[in-house]
Amino acid sequence: MLGRILTITQPKNPMTLLVLSCVWILWIFAPALAQDQNDDLIESIKVVGNQRIEYSTITSYLLFDKGSKFDPIFIDQSLKKLFATGFFSDVAIAREGQILIVNVVENPIINRIVFEGNKRIKDSTLEAEMNLRPRVVYTLSKVQKDLVRLLQLYRNSGRFSARIEPRIIALEQNRIDLVYEINEGNLTGIQRVLFVGNNNFSNSKLREIIRTKETRWWRFLSSDDTYDPDRINYDGELLRRFYVNQGYADFQVKSSISELTGNKEGFFVTFVLDEGKRYKISAVTLNTTLPDFDVTSLGTLVATRQGDWYNSDTVEATVQKLTDEIGERGRAFVEVLPRVQRDRANSLISLTYDIGEGERVYVERVEISGNVRTLDRVIRRNVRLAEGDAFSPAKIRRSKQLIEELGFFSNVDIRQLPGSTPDRSEIHIGIQEQSTGELTFGAGLSSDNGVLGSVGITEKNLLGRGQNLSLQLQVSGRDQIVEASFEEPY
Repeated sequence: MLGRILTITQPKNPMTLLVLSCVWILWIFAPALAQDQNDDLIESIKVVGNQRIEYSTITSYLLFDKGSKFDPIFIDQSLKKLFATGFFSDVAIAREGQILIVNVVENPIINRIVFEGNKRIKDSTLEAEMNLRPRVVYTLSKVQKDLVRLLQLYRNSGRFSARIEPRIIALEQNRIDLVYEINEGNLTGIQRVLFVGNNNFSNSKLREIIRTKETRWWRFLSSDDTYDPDRINYDGELLRRFYVNQGYADFQVKSSISELTGNKEGFFVTFVLDEGKRYKISAVTLNTTLPDFDVTSLGTLVATRQGDWYNSDTVEATVQKLTDEIGERGRAFVEVLPRVQRDRANSLISLTYDIGEGERVYVERVEISGNVRTLDRVIRRNVRLAEGDAFSPAKIRRSKQLIEELGFFSNVDIRQLPGSTPDRSEIHIGIQEQSTGELTFGAGLSSDNGVLGSVGITEKNLLGRGQNLSLQLQVSGRDQIVEASFEEPY
């Protein structure tokens, strides 16, 4: 057996003896220390359990590499990074000698998503609310988030008793079918609507004002008796308008409380009101800062009168009439602001209409959207403003009226948006088209012609050009009549 032999001759100097002793100790134990350090290094990294995800992708999330030291902190942080990817349902990192083994269980891929039991809401509507899609990695957290969104969709439609259970069907190659089993439940109705604080109007009167109705058998064709949070908020605005138009200028809806019954089949809705005082108009004044403008001629346009109960709708109508009239007189940039001064001690309000110079704003662009069939020019020729014109609210309202009167659209929304500079404005016209064709049938009996039959086809927006085409055919025992007409309204 080979060994190390070191011969040391005892020196006479004590310091020399100490140095030689240290050298001897290092010479004996250095190989062992070096071996211990090598044992604490990672020689290789092995990944187990991956099917779709590449080895290089997994190791890219690790905070160590071949040749690194075994560090529990880095291993823990690497576990967290791998879990955060959402690729894996389980991850474990273990050490076998100088080999580090990363064991992963991949999340499956969604093959398809199926809805079962939904009759009131279509599959396409449910799918639009979801984040998960076919060919996406399945994770439990995403399923739970989608489940919350689906339940909220049912609640918004008035079905608070709806229940949804996700179920997984395992397939080959680590794929799954995700099935949502839906029990839609019954519509959650309004069992009772109550008002607190209404001293001047009865509960029955206020129930006529709001849209939300109590559930009754004769309302089977209406959805107003189903619970809708947005409708409850709108009811608060309806109550405010009603009271303010009756002179209660300080009215407030303090709160609206909706309580679900224990069986989740109905709501008790309570509106807490603060009516405040009722005000009469003590004085009405027109005031202007426009140079060389006489406001006395505008007096006939003022609908608010001294001694009347305060009415916000009448005030708004007066502002609109004054703005339109002054605009017609060549003052395109005018602003009418009603100023209200309350005398709470005597329950009186004085009104002052301040007429002044408004901001000078010009139309930079007119944009039309939502028209699939109808040509832009059919809509644009009914818009009373063009690029470069002075912006006029009155012309905007007239444009909307003319577009609606075409009968081609179920909804017309015109909005004023900021332009590229403060004195520029964009007009966005959003429309929603509706069916413009009609098919009619008729039958009758005549003593002269016997049995009569007729059929007619009418298209009011032919090829989206705004033209009207009509064909009528009438057949009887003696006559056959064909009528055709074409009209270009513009």
